[in-house]
Amino acid sequence: MERSKYFLILFLIINLNAFSQSNKQKVYQAYISNKMENWKAVIDQMQLIEKPSLPTRLELLDYQYGYIAYCLGKEKEDEAEKYLEKAWDNLEILEDKKYQPAWTNGYRSAFYGYEIGLSSMMAPFYGPKSMTYAKKAMEADANNPFGFIQYGNIQYYMPSTFGGSKTEAIEYYKKAIVKMEALGDIHFNWNYLSLLAVTGQALESVNKLSEAKLYYEKALKKEPNFLWVKNDLLPKLLKKLNNGK
Repeated sequence: MERSKYFLILFLIINLNAFSQSNKQKVYQAYISNKMENWKAVIDQMQLIEKPSLPTRLELLDYQYGYIAYCLGKEKEDEAEKYLEKAWDNLEILEDKKYQPAWTNGYRSAFYGYEIGLSSMMAPFYGPKSMTYAKKAMEADANNPFGFIQYGNIQYYMPSTFGGSKTEAIEYYKKAIVKMEALGDIHFNWNYLSLLAVTGQALESVNKLSEAKLYYEKALKKEPNFLWVKNDLLPKLLKKLNNGK
């Protein structure tokens, strides 16, 4: 009987890990192929899990974080607001458990930024909070890239009159890339590809076109089927470079 219980538990652990890995791969494939309806399906499925473990809830939070950013970029404010409300609930559960503060502080920083995206009038209220939690994330774990990404985002989107700096943003994006690579967390990781693409865009914004090209090429070397870079960002950049000759 004990032997049967052992194999049942082992079976459940293996299948739970496979489920998690499958979700990660599904989201990754959705990201590189720009099929965000598949990404949304993963979130909706995971949200139905009763009493998810803390690591599973943190994984779900990552997918919500990415999907909300996509919705805001596509001006789907109602969809963004709907998923942000769910994300706040998941975040607060993780915070109550004091689970992975470097990550949770980073998500809180990002979500305050999303609230500003939904209502720019809230910038004076949420902006300082977003900055505070990005700093807390970096202080909680200097090797975790996520807080550095959020601090870079704040510097990039904050108007220079209020202290924003695209140059400083690029520095923090580059630090985050180094930290992510040092951790080895770059396989089937949509965040890594996104970070490379965003760094390239930031470099373009300060007219460092040749350096931006290197980051786009690095992203495609890692993932040749990354359509956003392959079919959009890199071709447009090459056109700029050719017109500048």
